[in-house]
Amino acid sequence: MFSVQTYTERRNALKKAVGSGLILIMGNEEAPMNYHDNTYRFRQDSNFLYFFGISHAGLAAIIDVDSGEEIIFGHEFTMDDIIWVGPQPTLAEQARMVGVYRTEEPSKLPERLKKAQKVHFTPPYRFDNMIRMSEWLNIPTAQLKEKASVELIKGIVALRSIKTEEEIVQMEDAVNITREMHITAMQLTAAGKKEYEIAAAIHAKAREGGGDLAYPIIFSINGQTLHNHYHGNTMTEGRLVINDSGAENTMFYAGDITRTIPVSKRFTEKQKEIYNLVLKMETESIAALRPNIQYREIHLSANRIMLEGMKELGFLNGDVEEMLALGVQGLFMPHGLGHAIGLDVHDMEDLGEKYVGYRDGLERSTQLGLKSLRLAKELEVGFVLTVEPGIYFIPELIDKWKAENKFTDFVNYSKLDSYRDFGGIRIEDNCLITETGSKTLGKPIPKTVEDVEALRG
Repeated sequence: MFSVQTYTERRNALKKAVGSGLILIMGNEEAPMNYHDNTYRFRQDSNFLYFFGISHAGLAAIIDVDSGEEIIFGHEFTMDDIIWVGPQPTLAEQARMVGVYRTEEPSKLPERLKKAQKVHFTPPYRFDNMIRMSEWLNIPTAQLKEKASVELIKGIVALRSIKTEEEIVQMEDAVNITREMHITAMQLTAAGKKEYEIAAAIHAKAREGGGDLAYPIIFSINGQTLHNHYHGNTMTEGRLVINDSGAENTMFYAGDITRTIPVSKRFTEKQKEIYNLVLKMETESIAALRPNIQYREIHLSANRIMLEGMKELGFLNGDVEEMLALGVQGLFMPHGLGHAIGLDVHDMEDLGEKYVGYRDGLERSTQLGLKSLRLAKELEVGFVLTVEPGIYFIPELIDKWKAENKFTDFVNYSKLDSYRDFGGIRIEDNCLITETGSKTLGKPIPKTVEDVEALRG
């Protein structure tokens, strides 16, 4: 946990942001895997962690903005609990560690909510919490999202978006654990091995760091599939493998790094051309980071670099600015440049991307690639975000566009035929926005062709 002062100051800032009413912060419950006592790994709700810091199932809390009263609701451990999980600090003891001096049984929470004139809550994403909140608040489950408090959402986003120095320490720790995961993958990747052999080693490194995975591992020779969680392929000479994996540290902060590895000890010349173009997109995007610039502009700039490079390599013809405006780049990079990161790998997205990554007057595009940009608004000092450009050769998308005669004046479809089994390349780092620009978090992780090949032996 952080200090009592940290949690107290966070809650006081939230009270000020919301103004009046009763704030309800729901913790998470255990989630059965296939029967009640066999559960998935427990992960506490990030808002509960941010304001109350306790990582135990079955908790909820209220903050009375008008009276200042703060209560954590939960059961104390019984002897039966202790027999199975060992002695634990009491809930009251844990509450005092975060500056809360009142705890009550969960059965008392519904009455507290019924007596409140205004209850502020965030959109629930767990179905068990949806059912409870629907009963307590007399709101149909289908309406809970639309009835969520905009004041509370905006207050939380404003607080959690700006990372403090003590949070940055935790995030660098998460990235440094992630670094070990990626170096291990670079060292162990070899032709003839199954992807799951490397995925297992990656997961082991996350656990060695004291935490676990921040999200399911993406480790695949089919990197053209953006969220590919299948690990059953045999790696073969001449292929590329994308490793998108990150650690969640002991304080639940996330790292999110991607590297692309040649299965052979060296990149082919064909692979180097695309790899160095993606690396240029990434490094120039990081160099452009600074306060007040829209991340949407950096996304577009990265795509401009890609279009220029793909034109030089013979994949494209025509005016780059015209292609950028029309969305030709979506064929090769159908995702956004990055997203906020913190306690969540996609930070606070349960609250709604329109509040986290956008603002009033800045609307989401419908264009392929740009529509998937999760963070578009102006950057501020203290933001932490991912920078993760990529270039992919997706046979199904190429075939679709070719069959539709889409952008035939710009796209050299005949050249793409020899790249159908290329896969994809993505390179990603985590960056803190500073007063003068940005800082890449953690110790350097090999990413130039030379550094990756040196590590490959």
